[in-house]
Amino acid sequence: MAQNNKSRRGLAFYLLTAFFVTFILFLYGPMIAIFVLSFQGETGGMTFPMRGASTHWFNDLFTSTRYGDLAGSFKRSMTLGAVAMLITVVVSFFAGLAFRRRFFGSGPVFYLAIISLVMPGILVSLGIGQMFQTIGIRPHWMISGLGAHLSWTLPFGLLIMFAVLNRFDSSWEEAARDAGATSVGVLRYVTLPILYPGLIAVALFGLTLSYDEFPRSLLAVGTKNTLPIHIATLTSNVTTPALYAIGTLTTALSLCLIVAAFAGIGFSQRKRGK
Repeated sequence: MAQNNKSRRGLAFYLLTAFFVTFILFLYGPMIAIFVLSFQGETGGMTFPMRGASTHWFNDLFTSTRYGDLAGSFKRSMTLGAVAMLITVVVSFFAGLAFRRRFFGSGPVFYLAIISLVMPGILVSLGIGQMFQTIGIRPHWMISGLGAHLSWTLPFGLLIMFAVLNRFDSSWEEAARDAGATSVGVLRYVTLPILYPGLIAVALFGLTLSYDEFPRSLLAVGTKNTLPIHIATLTSNVTTPALYAIGTLTTALSLCLIVAAFAGIGFSQRKRGK
């Protein structure tokens, strides 16, 4: 049987295999190169070959002043990401519940909610910055910047909730109501626990999309840069592996968040199984 399957492999199989291998190389090759070069020796440059191995460039990030307000931009990005995540989870959850039933204007409201996904991010950023200047308010990373990030995270959160709710069996809620549960009780003890893994996914998307967002931040955050803008600024005047060290640290942080999210989902599923 194995020989028959092997003999059936035609040109399409090998083309798809080559495409998949190329995709993997493009996906992980740069990440691996940046990770390795971030441990470049003290006299090493931004390209191979390696001149020793050290953590010099990681230490340099925390001790040198030539990287500007790197810690401040990191805190602003994390704060923005956390606030955008909370708002995205709450709004997407209740909006998803609302869209389970058709209401007057539900179609236009849905398209208005997701239309920002097809708009170029830099134009959204420009429009928000211009709007704030027109009404006499100076753009600020926590006000106009947050609005720009929500224009990106909320549509994704809403679409994820739609996918989650498509698999949700509303008969569980009806059974709880028949047993005498109030609307708040049904929401707290039935709907929320069942949708918890989906809400973790929405939170993860909200945080990472906001944390990495560059075009929507560029003209909307005012004078205080977020981390992606600060890193883009550093690329014009820093030519050391310290840039790779920043990439390694931010990637490690993102991986930690993903692991924490999966751990939360696993804990929820074990708790439901008891």
